[in-house]
Amino acid sequence: MELRQLRYFVRVLELGSISRAALDLELVQSALSQQISRLESELSTRLLQRTSKGVVATEAGMSFFREAQLTLRHADQAVRAAQLSRLTGAVSVGLAPTTAAVLALPLMRAMRERYPDVRLHMVEGMSGHLTSMLNSRQLDLTILFDTQAARRWSVLPLVEEKLFLIQAKSGNKEAAKPALSTRMADLKDKPLILPTGTHGLRSALDAAFVRAKFKPHLAAEIDSLAMTMAAVEAGLGSTVQPWAALAGLTDAAKRFSWAEIADTQVRRTNAICSLSDDELSPAALAARVVLADCARELVTSKQWLGVKLI
Repeated sequence: MELRQLRYFVRVLELGSISRAALDLELVQSALSQQISRLESELSTRLLQRTSKGVVATEAGMSFFREAQLTLRHADQAVRAAQLSRLTGAVSVGLAPTTAAVLALPLMRAMRERYPDVRLHMVEGMSGHLTSMLNSRQLDLTILFDTQAARRWSVLPLVEEKLFLIQAKSGNKEAAKPALSTRMADLKDKPLILPTGTHGLRSALDAAFVRAKFKPHLAAEIDSLAMTMAAVEAGLGSTVQPWAALAGLTDAAKRFSWAEIADTQVRRTNAICSLSDDELSPAALAARVVLADCARELVTSKQWLGVKLI
């Protein structure tokens, strides 16, 4: 098996047509078909299913496609590493909006300082979306709060976050003199703005609601931190978030009040999740160490509040 065969196969699936792939690769169509046939013969399995509209992957072909993409990516990184004396390559990192507000810039600065030739691809998204991206190998590593969907992940527990009831100050008599803490039972009749059930924070909160023996009064379900905070400030409801949700707001104390939820089990665990170590490039392995170092430094220097290291 040759790398060029993997490249041919991947390009055929990406374009959905042998003829289009042949044009893109500047090959004769019959030559490309022959290479695919040789690959199938060597693997003793059918990888592509021909249809009237082009080609689609068989089940075996789709499994092979994912691994072929990973192999080609590592091969390209190996070439770049051989061409330069210091660590190089590309690393894709996913962060949820609350985590990104605290960690994104410190990570980018630390990576630039330690590994200037490593190119970072940063993705901000809700944790459910990041989970799907990691499982489909679109990310090398990410910080997640629910690791039950792991498929051969490497999981490194990082920090445990307290959760806070966050309310708007404007027009809210209760928030004018906010309590330092509250309990889950006090949230029973409050209109809440929360993410949907596919995300790690909602999973943790749903478990807390079950323990507190009540169903939340949902004012809205929003899968965007910016929209959630705007809705809270507009008086449409309160939200439950870690302190990091306020980290990017320089005037947070003027716009919001927050009270720690005192129930000991109402916490959110942050874990660095990545592809298995044998699938990560040297650049990705280095980035994982830097990400953990940044988190520890932020916690110990009290720049990331409401958390403790695990």
